[in-house]
Amino acid sequence: MARTKKVATEATENKVVEAAPAVEAKPVKKTTTKATKPAKVEKVAPVKTEKVAQPIAAVTSKAALSSFSAILRPFITEKSMKGIEKQQKVTVEVDGRANKTQVKLAFEATYKVKVKKVNILNVRAKYTRRGQYPGTISGFKKAIVTLVSGQGLDLFKE
Repeated sequence: MARTKKVATEATENKVVEAAPAVEAKPVKKTTTKATKPAKVEKVAPVKTEKVAQPIAAVTSKAALSSFSAILRPFITEKSMKGIEKQQKVTVEVDGRANKTQVKLAFEATYKVKVKKVNILNVRAKYTRRGQYPGTISGFKKAIVTLVSGQGLDLFKE
């Protein structure tokens, strides 16, 4: 019985193969990618240029701050008021691009006092919330200017 099943399946396979139309196998084209050579580039002789001396003020980007634009406003807190009274230290808010030298020159030109030392610090922005509404308090740059002993400054002239 096993032999008859085997013979039967072979016979049906042969009939199916004979009944199927013959399909010619097309050769498969192999696509190979070849690296293309870049186009030839002509060499150009370098052009000689003369160096022109530029004024220093035009080269530096921080020169845009004038002595009046470096200092924005006095920073008024209890601690800063004690510093003015006891230690000749004035706290001011300055432009974010200003450095110590610019703050010193601006302070001396504006208030006509001698500056001993300048300390600068960046106050970071703070996250805040008013009920359900979140927000931020902007950050700024603060300078603590120490005056020469004997110098005084009245920021609140009437």
